[in-house]
Amino acid sequence: MSPDDPLLDAVLNLSRFHREHEEFYAEHPREQAVALQRHSRTFKALAGRWATRPHGGEQPAVPYAGSEDLNDPVALQLDGVLFMEEGGEPAEVRRIEDEIRSVAEQSLAAGEWLAAAMETTWAAATALFGYPPLADLLGERHRIIADDWQAADMSALAGRVLLRALDLLGLVDFTPEGLRQDLDGPRVFPSVVFSATEMLDRAADLLSDSAGLVHENERRWRVFRQRVVELVSGPA
Repeated sequence: MSPDDPLLDAVLNLSRFHREHEEFYAEHPREQAVALQRHSRTFKALAGRWATRPHGGEQPAVPYAGSEDLNDPVALQLDGVLFMEEGGEPAEVRRIEDEIRSVAEQSLAAGEWLAAAMETTWAAATALFGYPPLADLLGERHRIIADDWQAADMSALAGRVLLRALDLLGLVDFTPEGLRQDLDGPRVFPSVVFSATEMLDRAADLLSDSAGLVHENERRWRVFRQRVVELVSGPA
């Protein structure tokens, strides 16, 4: 790299490592989105089962027997959620909630960090105005920043939506006794769970769309970096 222009050397560094960093965020949020959609399908299946559950009915007396009125085969197959007559909340429900919380916290942290980084980068990009050979790529460079900034906001919003979905799920007593009390009375829990799944679905869409924005920058980074390499290398 050129010892005569520290700014170009710094830009070249950014165009390498930040581009490689973005390759991860063009893929990972979509993997998270798929997992969230699976969890949403699990809760939808359970809520649908509970919404149509007949009132009352005899249940097996064996503690580890599956609860005939509460289980759904889709939820069992997707996430292993099994209600048993021993009376506790299925361990799988807590695991799912922990996974959702982890994605929420990661999304919030990543979004807030990236938004702050893009605000700084946006201001610093004016230094490129003094390089005529980059004039035709200033739009591309600013598009990269704008897309990353928008992706950051979408990631942070997804995190907030997921935390609110967890707030809703926290209103549900997932023990067989608690569920049956609600289902034999007001039947509020199925509606609450359905509402939570709508939030999970929205968060999944936000994460997937944020990854798409980052992915679209790949060619822009490649073209911009090549021009900076040419400037740093100088005439052949």
